[in-house]
Amino acid sequence: MARLESVRVPLGACVPSSASSVPATTVTSRHSALVRVTHWITTLCFLALLVSGVEIVISHPRFYWGETGNVLTTPLFKLPIPSSRALVPTGYGYVLRDQNGWSRYLHFQAAWVVVLTGLLYIISALFTGHLRKNLLPSKADSSLRAFSTAIANHLRFERPSEAGAWSYNVLQRLTYLFVIFVLFPLVIWTGLAMSPAFVSAVPATVTLLGGQQSARTIHFFVSLALLLFLLVHVAMVCLAGFRSRMRAMITGRAGTHRDSA
Repeated sequence: MARLESVRVPLGACVPSSASSVPATTVTSRHSALVRVTHWITTLCFLALLVSGVEIVISHPRFYWGETGNVLTTPLFKLPIPSSRALVPTGYGYVLRDQNGWSRYLHFQAAWVVVLTGLLYIISALFTGHLRKNLLPSKADSSLRAFSTAIANHLRFERPSEAGAWSYNVLQRLTYLFVIFVLFPLVIWTGLAMSPAFVSAVPATVTLLGGQQSARTIHFFVSLALLLFLLVHVAMVCLAGFRSRMRAMITGRAGTHRDSA
């Protein structure tokens, strides 16, 4: 009996050690509801702006610099595509169907929806801490080594780890900050500079850009930069796991590599 007493162990010692490594069952949201809603509203509006913007460019695929520009003015550059207006010299012997009416209306409406959605996102990001926690680089990510590692992983098309589903790396954070606080404000500014009604109220909007034609040219290049961002963004989503990333942006729950397989 004494021998049996000597090998008696506490009940807690019989619990497998692996249980201590099991994470809590509480699942937190990867993206808040407001982030998800503003993301998809912006996505739909961007597609509407892209389609309508292409139709607007087709009506006059020539770009100038300064205040004025027309068919009698030497362009800064021109796109090698036919126009939807017969008076625009493009080198083609035919014109495309004119879609300038509905495209300008859709472009205007979608642009204001994006502006209001963006303001809602920025205000919410400031008050909820989303900007500080998820977009501003941390001290650990501010080093040159962390930045170079993130670039190297992207160039190797390396698939992110499961932990990466819950946070952005330093390259992603800097890219999103650049898009949100540089490209989007610039594309809005140049768009407003082409509005006669807005310019009449705030002349400095177009004066600082060098003229309405300058604003149109800058608007075109910034739009191309946003389109490039969209293409790279979609490619990275597919690389990281399309199903898991889409689920995170729709339901808020981040997936794992097993979920995306």
